[in-house]
Amino acid sequence: MAYRKVDQEIMRNVRQIITESKRILTEKQDLASYSFDASFGTYWPELVVQPKTVQEVAGIVNLANKAKIPVYPRGASTSLSGGPLPVEGGIVIDLSTMNHKLEVIPDDLVAIVSPGILTAAIHEAAEQAGLMYPPDPSSSLVSTIGGNLAENSGGPRGLKYGVTKDYVLGLEVVTPQGEIIRTGSRTVKNVTGYDLTKLLVGSEGTLGIITEATLQLIPKPLETATLSAIFDDIVTSGKAISKVLTSGIFPAKMEIMDQACIQAVESYQPLGLPIDAEAIILIEVDGHPLAVKDEIREAARICEQIGARQVQIASTATEQANLWKARKLVSPAITRMKPTKISEDATVPRSQIPAMFARLKQIREKYNVNLVVFGHAGDGNLHPNIVADRRDGEEMKRVEQAVEEIFAAAIELGGTLSGEHGIGNMKSAFMEMELGAIGLDMMKRIKDSWDPNHIMNPGKIFPSPGQRLNLTKG
Repeated sequence: MAYRKVDQEIMRNVRQIITESKRILTEKQDLASYSFDASFGTYWPELVVQPKTVQEVAGIVNLANKAKIPVYPRGASTSLSGGPLPVEGGIVIDLSTMNHKLEVIPDDLVAIVSPGILTAAIHEAAEQAGLMYPPDPSSSLVSTIGGNLAENSGGPRGLKYGVTKDYVLGLEVVTPQGEIIRTGSRTVKNVTGYDLTKLLVGSEGTLGIITEATLQLIPKPLETATLSAIFDDIVTSGKAISKVLTSGIFPAKMEIMDQACIQAVESYQPLGLPIDAEAIILIEVDGHPLAVKDEIREAARICEQIGARQVQIASTATEQANLWKARKLVSPAITRMKPTKISEDATVPRSQIPAMFARLKQIREKYNVNLVVFGHAGDGNLHPNIVADRRDGEEMKRVEQAVEEIFAAAIELGGTLSGEHGIGNMKSAFMEMELGAIGLDMMKRIKDSWDPNHIMNPGKIFPSPGQRLNLTKG
């Protein structure tokens, strides 16, 4: 599709909408900062604006729609799927500057937030009121809630508590025509018409720009308990995961590290981890103190019964923190192996976790790649990561083939391309593999109805003809 370039006439109109010149960025050094995210590729915008009000967002979008200029909403650029990349140039709308509202209303168990608020700030504000906002992406210290909403982010607690969309009661949204609408309400029950809130959460900015959200909070659990279980065989660890989940225990978190992760962490920061083990599982339960005590003991018994070499239940908060420390060090540790990290989040049904572990082993050997597995094992969101060197073209081709096979394996096992990272432009080439031609076309019809000029985050979710995964561009 042919889009109009940002010319002098457009710039004059932009300056009428955003009157502070410092919030209109056109210099090359400024635009460079918006040309990338945490995924792959470099795409330069023509213009960046930093709105502070919904009216400014609406004005920019209305102008862009009439002129047929693409717009790209952006949070903190932590996306692993290329969500905010301006692949067609145009205007980047930096929503990180809309960070003025964070209001917790304890009696209603809700928080009302602006899109630029950091996710960790919502966690902190909720806890100060004795409440909890469950979605906890690993990037919560730096990611914005707007980005979490756009990608429908998850996190370790997704196993028990669900993902972002499960805690969104209502939204304020700027449509592709520059209109301001509200969806949902502040009530838990709301069946008035179509559920536009759920449609917009996870739509990756392709249907509108979220400028405010009403989030549901829950009471904070009274107590937590954590164990670690060491396994000599990763497939056996998968069987233990399945057994725990079918035993009447519902952990808050269930994370896994494979041998490559264990060895990388131990090399990065020695913690006394068993580098000969094939897997370590971390399990956390929460709730009433008496129930927590019984459940963590039963989870330990099951792991031992299935074949764990060693099981340790943390007896203090310090011991809990130490058990989780290794998991938190995985990402920085594995990038010391090689500089390029390809983070995938293909997800399978819980019953297929052992089978997916076996497939990942085969893929690692078949393509001779540094494939490590860590992530949210309890909900099948295994996070197979490949570490490579993007300067090695031959290696990157093998990586591309391995990634394609990972996606194919997940779908064959009844899973999905993405559990929480989103599709963006990184996974769009595989959409038809999962949805089929008709299913993908139905999504396109929704997009065409909402955004007939295709100005909202074009190049995302929907593949262009013949599109393939390319990890060497940019």
